[in-house]
Amino acid sequence: MPGTTPKHPAQPDPRSPYVVDTQDFARRPGSMRKLHETVPAPESIGDKDGVANVPAGSDVDLDVRLEAVVEGVLATGSASAAVAGECVRCLDPLDLEVEAEFQELYFFPGEDTGGDEDAVFLVNDLLDLEPVVHDAVVLALPSAPLCRDDCQGLCPECGVNLNDDPDHSHETADPRWAALADLKDQVASNSGTAPVAPPARDQE
Repeated sequence: MPGTTPKHPAQPDPRSPYVVDTQDFARRPGSMRKLHETVPAPESIGDKDGVANVPAGSDVDLDVRLEAVVEGVLATGSASAAVAGECVRCLDPLDLEVEAEFQELYFFPGEDTGGDEDAVFLVNDLLDLEPVVHDAVVLALPSAPLCRDDCQGLCPECGVNLNDDPDHSHETADPRWAALADLKDQVASNSGTAPVAPPARDQE
């Protein structure tokens, strides 16, 4: 039946730090549990070849409230982690932290989800926070991260970091005078003349 428990829902790995056993409170609507945990990122969150990502194994701080409701367990919380990557203007390493909020309802087996094909279910009273945390952090990653809001970037001519040398500049000639400058150089190079032979003396 559409919108109900899949025939063979995946069994979460109880050894995963993202998996929570809800057996002691899930069947008592109104009961609640809070989690404050630091867990490792299971894989690179975001494009590891992109401008920003959370590397595999780096710390992810979770602050989660699990609330038993009639349909299952409602997970509401946030995840924060350090971001690896480089500034899109000056290419310096980033020193940023991303924080993502999330909310997911984990249905009891057999509950009608109202046709939601993306609904997730408790399996043997276990819920897995990893997919929802992963998706929330990916959406929160900056698409064009900056090392700071007023980053000056790189000099387009020589590539020097303008944050380190804000007065950096290059002398540029007015292109309207370029032809005249070339002509002047040419005249200067041709200004030397062949030596003139002294006049011949009249023979007496």
